Amino acid sequence: MASPTTSSTPASFTPYQKFVVAILAFLQFTVILDFMIMSPLGAVIMPAMQITPAQFGVVVSAYAFSAGIAGLLAAGFADRYDRKKLLLFFYAGFLIGTLLCALAPNYQFLVFARMVAGLFGGVLGAVILAIIADLFELNMRGRVMGIIQTAFASSQILGLPAGIYFSNHWGWHSPFLIIVGIGLLVGVAIVFGLKPVTAHLSYKNDRHPFHHLLTTLKNPSYLLAFGTTALLSIGGFMMMPFASAYTTGNLGISLGDLPLIYLATGLCTIVVAPLVGKASDSLGKYPTFIFGTIVSIITVITYTHMGVSPLWAVMAINMIMFVGIFSRMIPSQALMSALPDPQDRGAFMSLSSSLQQVAGGIASVVAGAIVVQSAEGHIEHFDTVGFVMCATAIVALVMMFYVTRLVTRKLAK
Repeated sequence: MASPTTSSTPASFTPYQKFVVAILAFLQFTVILDFMIMSPLGAVIMPAMQITPAQFGVVVSAYAFSAGIAGLLAAGFADRYDRKKLLLFFYAGFLIGTLLCALAPNYQFLVFARMVAGLFGGVLGAVILAIIADLFELNMRGRVMGIIQTAFASSQILGLPAGIYFSNHWGWHSPFLIIVGIGLLVGVAIVFGLKPVTAHLSYKNDRHPFHHLLTTLKNPSYLLAFGTTALLSIGGFMMMPFASAYTTGNLGISLGDLPLIYLATGLCTIVVAPLVGKASDSLGKYPTFIFGTIVSIITVITYTHMGVSPLWAVMAINMIMFVGIFSRMIPSQALMSALPDPQDRGAFMSLSSSLQQVAGGIASVVAGAIVVQSAEGHIEHFDTVGFVMCATAIVALVMMFYVTRLVTRKLAK
């Protein structure tokens, strides 16, 4: 198998692998949309429920904290069952939590609903990554991650504009009902189309689930990856919850024009994500990550220091910023998927997801404490949040260098 730091000849996908990538991308679309929809709906939910930015930060972090707890609890059992069954179990729970969000009558119930959605939805990403690592070689995973991440772009193009449109016409509860409807169709496709994923069960694993959890958690190589993943999460989670309020309150963009920004960035990233995946497989995962870090730092500093701006300028900076985000996200996920042994993948991915969500939850709460919404609707101190994100990006760049070296040594054995 080729080193992650050198180019290699990409292998071709089989028809079944193409189906797996497609169905996982659709599933990821619903999960990402459920999480991402909270950001643009923040400008609607806060006045509708008469809550502060700090309280809205709690709504966002409730999902993250419960997802982190679920990932920790699931880690010991994640390698003991057919990954298809795990996928269906957690997806069903996620859809129930999303339905509760649609039915939420007040702030307290919404926090509870986000916790339920997080308990199940937060583990889904780990199961997806474990399935990808089981079914695809490392020199294919960059492209797989790139395609899976087009779910993010699709949520930008289709989901978020539609969600804002429906919330403006039928209330902010309606987007969650639509997500549940789409999710039911995806669930049916998984039941009848996805084969059992059981190769990892062939490895002897007599350890108690708790022992399996501790053994995975104490592995020095894994610990470096966990720390890097958590650090990567902090920057994104700090900026994301207040992006829509910042765009409308500080940059002078109307609520009606928000869907156009999400549409533009979505169209950009749905093209860029597969290209980043190909570059990650052919040019190297760490060089692609370096490029993404540089782009992210430049655009975040620019974005968080903008004043009232024309729509085209806000669109442009968002598009470039997401190029940087995906150029970090895709190669880092592909690279770290090569660290765990097959019998540890489920536990590794679950713990990684758990730490990612907890770190993101902490970041959301901290960001909520940093930013203040003035009486005029301005989000103040957002530039401070941007500087924190840039600092974490620089540290993560160094840590990812050592992750790359670990993976290279492992593949050389």
